[in-house]
Amino acid sequence: MYKSLLRPLLFQLDPEQVHYLTTDALRASLMLPFARNISKSMFQVQDPRLERELFGLKFPNPVGLAAGFDKDAKLVDELAELGFGFVEIGTLTPKPQSGNEKPRLFRLPQDQAIINRMGFNNEGVDAAVRRLEKRKSNIIVGGNIGKNKVTPNEEAVNDYLYCFKALYPVVDYFVVNVSSPNTPDLRALQDKEPLQKLLLTLQEENQKMARPKPLLLKIAPDLNLAQLHDIIEIAIEAKLSGLIATNTTVGRQGLLTPAQRITEIGMGGLSGKPLKTHATQIIQHLRTFLPPAIRLIGVGGIMQAEDAVEKLQVGADLVQLYTGFIYEGPSLIGKINRKLLAG
Repeated sequence: MYKSLLRPLLFQLDPEQVHYLTTDALRASLMLPFARNISKSMFQVQDPRLERELFGLKFPNPVGLAAGFDKDAKLVDELAELGFGFVEIGTLTPKPQSGNEKPRLFRLPQDQAIINRMGFNNEGVDAAVRRLEKRKSNIIVGGNIGKNKVTPNEEAVNDYLYCFKALYPVVDYFVVNVSSPNTPDLRALQDKEPLQKLLLTLQEENQKMARPKPLLLKIAPDLNLAQLHDIIEIAIEAKLSGLIATNTTVGRQGLLTPAQRITEIGMGGLSGKPLKTHATQIIQHLRTFLPPAIRLIGVGGIMQAEDAVEKLQVGADLVQLYTGFIYEGPSLIGKINRKLLAG
């Protein structure tokens, strides 16, 4: 019903407006009598064979929601009802910020893709903490953290530390985001020296806690092999729990959308089907060179169940959806889990 009826209607509207309309509708619909029972029967797949134990956490299934959809932790309980095994909130910054100028979210239906240049728009980490303190579900929540746009890279570590300390009591794991292409100079933090400083500082703070929490790094798909191996070296040195591969790409190769339209859209990170193969190749490469203790979460171009299975087969321990969730709807979560059970 989503693809045949709802999606054609929603795709007539502005993408960012649709996001808020659908999230409001999701929240409202699950307040109706019996709505949660209906959601459970339609979307949730519960089976012990789907469970995964990583980082000292037990995931009920390996299909999660990537950061960016629920930036401000407003929908954690509702998303749990759709059958996700975990939800990643953010990217969150210390201070609220409005993000980049609109329009900043664009669909490429011919490519089953999205271009976004949102720019870490969020209400600030403290607002998200207050919501998470009130959540009712026990779904695993990851906190994706970044820096404010106005913070110079030389002081970025302070922003990440602020977010880490604020979120520590209310999330299950952390993701350091230095790979978004939509905050000026952010990706420079992926260079070896600043990344090493940032991750070692965060891990030092983490180890001071009574119960250190898993610390992961989300990487860009646009890194060359030398940069990938620098990250592998740093991940080992900083004793990271895992890597998330990958964020959106600044590349535009092989698109079916007319070049004039791509030029009109301009800058931003591309996600969706065009990213699938390259993201999978990066996962496979990382798995070859990383020690087994450093786990991998695969994201990028998962548009059908087979795409998720492929990423798991080449070395991902978990997968995350974003653009596939937009194009295929919540049924994709159950389809992946049923495909895994079918073998």
